[in-house]
Amino acid sequence: MRFEMLIDGQWQGAQDGGTWDVINPATEEVITTVPFGGEAEARAAVDAAHKAQPGWAAMTAYQRGEILQRVAQLIHQRMDELAPILTREAGKPLAEARGEWTASADLFSWFAEEGKRAYGRTIPARKAEKRLLAISQPVGVVGTITAWNFPAYLPARKWSAALAAGCAVVGRPSELAPLSAMALANLMAEAGIPPGVFNLINGDPAAMARVMFESPYVDKISFTGSQAVGRLLMRRAADGIKRLALELGGSAPVLVFADADVEQAAKAAVQAKFRNAGQVCISPSQFYIHEDLYVDFLAACAQEAGKLVVGNGLDPETTMGPVISSAAREKVEAFVADAVDQGGRIVFGGERPAHLEKGFFYAPTIITDIAPSMRICCEEVFGPVMAVGKFKTVEEAIQRANDTPFGLAGYIFTRDLSIATRAYEQLRFGIVGVNDLVPATAEGPFGPMKQSGFGREGAVEGLREFMETKFVSMVV
Repeated sequence: MRFEMLIDGQWQGAQDGGTWDVINPATEEVITTVPFGGEAEARAAVDAAHKAQPGWAAMTAYQRGEILQRVAQLIHQRMDELAPILTREAGKPLAEARGEWTASADLFSWFAEEGKRAYGRTIPARKAEKRLLAISQPVGVVGTITAWNFPAYLPARKWSAALAAGCAVVGRPSELAPLSAMALANLMAEAGIPPGVFNLINGDPAAMARVMFESPYVDKISFTGSQAVGRLLMRRAADGIKRLALELGGSAPVLVFADADVEQAAKAAVQAKFRNAGQVCISPSQFYIHEDLYVDFLAACAQEAGKLVVGNGLDPETTMGPVISSAAREKVEAFVADAVDQGGRIVFGGERPAHLEKGFFYAPTIITDIAPSMRICCEEVFGPVMAVGKFKTVEEAIQRANDTPFGLAGYIFTRDLSIATRAYEQLRFGIVGVNDLVPATAEGPFGPMKQSGFGREGAVEGLREFMETKFVSMVV
């Protein structure tokens, strides 16, 4: 594996010699040092993509698909090498790391086939001598900026779709966890993606984003990250009328209705909430429980949380790892302190694990007696904290769930089809899970509403995000 930048088919360091230490959040030790560049590398990558894009677009979807399928195959073949890389840089347990790489392979395999179905259409004309066509073509060069919490899956979801659509790509992963993206770039080069069609850069986020927005060669930018950065990117996009897709996280509510299976709901809640230490964009965050189930649900969740093993993800016994950094842990602690100050009650966790002296660990935490004014109820905590409240009526539950500026994901637990239908139709979220807290899949459209952003990834919608529709009117 070459843990460097890949520009125009060449592995390279930063032109000015800049480097960045990648830290293992479980040990606080340096894993390795990677190149850390800036504007010069970003310009070189954009130029290479601009030159390579016409040739890639001219290839058939079948030719592009063969290469993407090889990427998927290589991921499966190299799983034992890839999973520990992800665990070391992001902290998640090996089982979760393997699951993320498997899902990444699914994306490449899915879009290898979906690219063959970028259908156009023939439109009946009003005049006999006319022929009307609508055809799909790649949008052009795509810049991607991705977050650290899924360092393989987030890049894979963008790169596989853009490449299948016939676009060249310049990808910038998070500097906090760039190794999985670099490992994936190794496999893509090995699979035969032509030089310049895919480029990976790592370095100063502001400088590299500035190049993407200012270059006339970049036709679209796809970003996964925070609302604050998303707002900045929207302002920058206005100058060049640059196309954008934004996934800006969420603070997902879960509604557990009176007829739900409490044990099933609690087990699913703990597994989903504390997956990747709560650092998941669609992580369930606020749990609103029907008052008849409230006490039993809390007890069942505390029992399930007690089974979690917090530690280094490389230990096969570990089921929850650390958060990504010291700053991330301090943010979680601030959320918990704010909730307690406003009357919240900690029923499980709420502290750093005493047996782990090193690493950015925080215990799985359950807080009840929550109020709308608490930060944990109106902001994205992005950590292992479950906030639990209660409701009386279906209408109250839906109103409370919708009372948020976020709109990425929302969840329902019920065995009543009528309640499920009313709820999923009225919830204002791009993704709704019914008795399912892990809904993301390659064949399903993933994307937000409201201030969580816009655009879709995965499924046919994910392919279309990187294509233009061209209308052709022809007199014969």
